[in-house]
Order: sequence, then structure tokens, then C-alpha cells
Amino acid sequence: MENNFLLKNGSEIVISPSLICADFCNLLDQIKEIEKIGVTSLHVDLIDGHFSPSMPLGLTVIEQLRSKSSLDFDVHIMAEDNEFFIKELINIGVQSITFHYEAALHGERMLRLIKAAGIKAGIALNPATPLQVMHYLLESCDYVLLMLISPGYAGHKGETMVPYALRKIRECREYIEKQGLQSKIIVDGRVSLNVIADVVAAGADCLVAGSTSFFWKGASLRDNFTQMNKEIQLGLAARNHGGGGGK
Repeated sequence: MENNFLLKNGSEIVISPSLICADFCNLLDQIKEIEKIGVTSLHVDLIDGHFSPSMPLGLTVIEQLRSKSSLDFDVHIMAEDNEFFIKELINIGVQSITFHYEAALHGERMLRLIKAAGIKAGIALNPATPLQVMHYLLESCDYVLLMLISPGYAGHKGETMVPYALRKIRECREYIEKQGLQSKIIVDGRVSLNVIADVVAAGADCLVAGSTSFFWKGASLRDNFTQMNKEIQLGLAARNHGGGGGK
């Protein structure tokens, strides 16, 4: 089964498993398993321990995995020094890079740096950061990554996506369409099996899949992927018929 779900306009819904939720003791074997399932994109969080209280992966690990995997590497930088990491990732050869608006003093320059290397670029926003901060940046963005929880706190038991998550996704979709742009919306943070249909209906194009969906311990990766597919189809049916998810 291909990881490819079409809207009426031909755009795709992408499932991007989060690397930090994989089995770090058997990382390469698990990535190979993910490839066999039919996934095409891997979400890679690169965290400096300052912007967000975590540091699960380093550049060396990403570089070594890049040479051993056919997956697209979608890297999400959560760091204070964006330029350093962007330049390193360009050299590694990833497919897309998003960085946080909240840590970017020169956002336009960072977007130009990424795109000049032939890599897709995007801006990530913390849950409470308003969409309007992207007004002059959006036309340079292939992606807008919406954090649905505060970055770095996914490991806290009971953490759920913020109550205004679906409203923000809908408003982001409207914001993009009003400007006549084709930027895709990535959603990240507690995108669990029971909310997938709603976030897709609200306008999400790419789902970062972690411990509450693709890596849910209650079933195999393949079974979780199949269930995610079913939820995506429900969300697409609502979206294509004018539904927008819940609150």
C-alpha cells in the first residue's frame, strides 16, 4: 500500500513517522521495516537542548542514516542557532528542512539558504504563535509546520494536543488559500489515531506520526499504518465534502 492519499485537487496526504519514537537500539533495522511498509517520508527532529528540553539525535546519526535509507528526510530543527544546523543538513543531503519562527532572527534569509540548495523549506510555529507572523514569509515556504503541543514535551504522559489545534489548522488552510499559495501543512504533536480524521478534515497535508499512532505499542507498525490509512480516508471524505473537523 502506497503512502499516497489524494484530495480532489490531486494533492497528497503524507504519513511521516517520527524518528525519535523509533527503537534506538535497533534504529537501522526499524527504518528498513518502515520502508517495507510503504512509508516514503521520515520526520527527523534535530533538537539542541536549549530551544526544547531534549536532545535525542545528533548530526552524525542523521548523516549515517541518510546514506543507508531511501526515505525522504524531513528535518524539523528545534534550535537557537538555525544557520549552523541548516548548513550541516544541506551538506548531509536531506529533502526538506523546517525551522522555528520563534528562534529565527532572519527567517527570510534562512528560507533562501535552504531553497538555494534545492531543498524544500518551511517555517514551524509553536502552538500559541499566531499565523500572521508568516505574512511576508509564507510565499517562500513549501511547508508550514504547526506544533499541536509545546515542542519537547511529548514524553509527558497524558499530554494531548492544544484545545485550539483544529481551529488553527483550519485557519492556516484558509490563510494559505487566500494568498493563492500551495504551501503544505504539517501537523506535529500527539497526532493520535483518534484525531487523525479530524486533523485531515481540518486541512493537514502531512501527519508526523509518533507514539500515539504509527509507533503505538498496542499493535504492529504495519497494523498501525493500516489504521492510520483508514482514518485518513475518513478525514478526506469529510474534507472533500466541505467538512472541517471538530472544534
